[in-house]
Amino acid sequence: MTEVFQHPLRVRYMEVDIQGVVFNAWYLAYFDDAFPAFLAHRGLVYSNLLAAGFDTQVVHSEIDWRAGLHWQDDVLVAVSTARLGRTSFAVDFETRRGGTEITCSARLVYVVVAIDKSGKREIPRMLADALGTPAPLRTD
Repeated sequence: MTEVFQHPLRVRYMEVDIQGVVFNAWYLAYFDDAFPAFLAHRGLVYSNLLAAGFDTQVVHSEIDWRAGLHWQDDVLVAVSTARLGRTSFAVDFETRRGGTEITCSARLVYVVVAIDKSGKREIPRMLADALGTPAPLRTD
């Protein structure tokens, strides 16, 4: 699967700062909301990953802003697998106002860990299958 998944959201009043735009920390929350929806769309409900003894942790993030989002903007968070490694993977995100105007792009790197806190693990097949073939949104 290489199609780009898009997760809808509407900017809430509490997410906007005194400058009238979404406060930067909320973007990570948007991505955190979109990621399990992306996996579910591809056949992996996140609770099933946990039940199998695995979880993921963000270990690196890069975010580039182009324009601010405002209260009540309708936004699509585009999600696509950027890279698969042995124990880690990268996911690209974009916030798209009105579905087309890219206001922010990001790449988050996740590592797979055991839920028993015993450390990192290789990407399990169920997660690799859901992540699919890498198709980065970013060109860098």
